[in-house]
Parts: sequence; structure tokens; C-alpha cells
Amino acid sequence: MSHFAQVARVPGDPILGLMEAFRADGNPAKLDLGVGVFKDAQGLTPIPQAVKLAEQRLVEQETTKTYIGGHGDPLFTRHLATLVLGRDSQALAEQRAAASQTPGGTGALRLAADFIGHCLPGRGIWLSDPTWPIHETLFAEAGLRVGHYPYVGADNRLNVEAMLAALSYLPQGDVILLHACCHNPTGFDLSQDDWRRVLDVVKARELLPLIDFAYQGFGAGLEQDAWAVRLFASELPELLITSSCSKNFGLYRERTGALIVCSSDAEKLLDVRSQLAAIARNLWSTPPAHGAAVVATILDDAKLKALWSDELDGMRQRVVSLRNGLVEALQPYGLAERFAHIAEQRGMFSYTGLSPSQVQRLRDEYSVYMVGSGRANVAGLDRERLDALAQAIARVCSS
Repeated sequence: MSHFAQVARVPGDPILGLMEAFRADGNPAKLDLGVGVFKDAQGLTPIPQAVKLAEQRLVEQETTKTYIGGHGDPLFTRHLATLVLGRDSQALAEQRAAASQTPGGTGALRLAADFIGHCLPGRGIWLSDPTWPIHETLFAEAGLRVGHYPYVGADNRLNVEAMLAALSYLPQGDVILLHACCHNPTGFDLSQDDWRRVLDVVKARELLPLIDFAYQGFGAGLEQDAWAVRLFASELPELLITSSCSKNFGLYRERTGALIVCSSDAEKLLDVRSQLAAIARNLWSTPPAHGAAVVATILDDAKLKALWSDELDGMRQRVVSLRNGLVEALQPYGLAERFAHIAEQRGMFSYTGLSPSQVQRLRDEYSVYMVGSGRANVAGLDRERLDALAQAIARVCSS
């Protein structure tokens, strides 16, 4: 008897498969624009100096490796909640908002999904079309009814009017997932006026927002990127926010994140957090400590925090420079206007507008790897090879 005889094979994750194909490619000029990690001018994903200094301090001063509790490192969660909601947050001042540490932003999303499924039964969740593919499977695996609202149309442009029209008809009380900044995968962000209009619909339909905040600091700056989150927290009694330290602290493999809950009052927050602790106990028991300790050390030290903020500014400015540089490199081929949106988008990702067949040709003929949808990780670009990439794009677009 084979216990595993009926176990079927499922297709691998397309982005992880892209990583494997890239590694196997022997072309020395190959370019990886698929995997969503920041890269420096040498093509490396660097460890920020602030992180290295914090780690050195931890090596010297850490005295235990014991568990850190169901809600995680208290210093980390306090500082991260303040980073997201702001020092003048009324919700924090009234003790009706707090963070629960999770294994990365993905862990925060899963904790939110299970909380919705367990404590808000019958609620559906609505995702932008398109959205990060893991959003689709993660909420479905938690047993939630998943729907979609328009975001970027077939013309590769943000369609705010279609989005608002769809939101106006969502079932009352459902959950809506919003990207705080640096929309993944498109790079198209809402304006402040757009956000106010979305907030009006959220209020009218009594929706519960779940704001995915994975790229704080990569859009316009640490404070600027938090604008919409803080607007919603100031105008709504209840809100869920997922925060990730993978990109802005370079802690990808340390899996450091949090689920932040804003509730109507301090007593209700305790009810919600009791549920989160119980759910987390059955998911990962207690979260990993190292990454949270690094972030807490940085945010608790004025000099380290200033150093980290400067390094983050440098990462953001590099991505902006690469966006502008690629559009400029496309100018001689008459394609600068067609791809002007790349310079207008924000964050690490761009919906380039390239078709699946063009993406395949770039991979087969030029060893340029990106997701089949045309989503490219701009942070994976090499400034010295922008002209070569522009030439390759021009060739696949001309036939």
C-alpha cells in the first residue's frame, strides 16, 4: 500500500521557476528582472550598513535565545506601529492600535486571512485586478470568498473610475485589500484625491480595509508613503494593516513583518489580539526573533535610524534613476512615449506593457527574464546595460 499514491504534482511557483531558469542560463549578459528583490550597481542584494551595525551589537549584547511570545518582540512591534501610523497617531495614543509580529509580510497577510475567516465569517475579500499572485492563493487557502475590482485596464493605465464604480457595489461589510504604495505588480499608485474618494466609498459601504504596506520608503519616502494608511486610521474606527521589513530593511530571508490592528477602543483591541494570538499559535507558535531584534535596535537608536533612513533614500533614488534611464534609453527607438509610464510608476515593479510573446522573445533571444505578464523588477536593472535592454525591447516590439 502506498500512502502517497494519490498525491498529485502541482505546478511550481512561476517566479521561483524563473529563478531556476535564470541560474541555468549560461549567457554572461543575462538579466534578471523577475525576482522582487532590490539590487545595487553590482547586481547584489546588499545588507544595509545599519543592519550590519545592529547585528554586531546584538552579537555582543544578546543574552538569550528564548521564545519572544505570541505577539513578538514588544520593542519591535511598538516601533513598527509608530513607523507606520506616525508619532501623533490618535489610535496609538488611545491604545486602540497595536502590532503583532509575523514571519514577514506574507505571514501577516495569512494571519489576517485566518482572522477574517474565523472571526468575521461570511465576509468576502476583494483584490485589485491585477494584484500580487500570492494574494489570490493565500486568501483562497484560508477559505475566504475572493473577488476582484478593476485597477489597471487593458491599455496598461490606472482606471480609478472603474475601480470606484466597482467598489460602490461591493457587499456591505466585506473586506477590501488595498496597496498602500508601490502597487505590486503594476507600480501604479492612487493619488491623494483618489485615496479620499476610495475612503468615501469604504465608509458608505461599511467595508473593512486591509492595507498591504510592503514597500514603505520605496515610493516617495517613509512619511509620504504612509499618507493613505494614516488617513484611513484617522477616519475609520477599524482597520487592518500588514507591514513588511523585507525590502526597506533588506531583511528578506529573516522573515520580519507585522499585522497592525486599529480597533474602536482599547478593550475591543484586546479581544482582537487574543484571537490573533490563538490563531498564530496554530500557524507558527511564536515568530522568529532575529530580524525583529535588528529592526528594533535600529529604530530605537537615533543614529542607526538616521543611517538606515539615508540608506533607504539611496535605494529609492536608485530605482527612480533606473526608471528614468530606461525611458531615456528607449528615446532613440521612438519608444519613449509608449513606455513613459515606467518613469511615472513607483516602487520596484513596473507593468511594462510588453505582451507575453514579447516577454518570451526577450528571454529566448536576449536572456532577459521577467514575469510573463510583463511585470519587471526595475530594481534588477543594470545602468550600464540600459541601452542594450532598450535595443532588445525595440526589436521585440518591431515585429
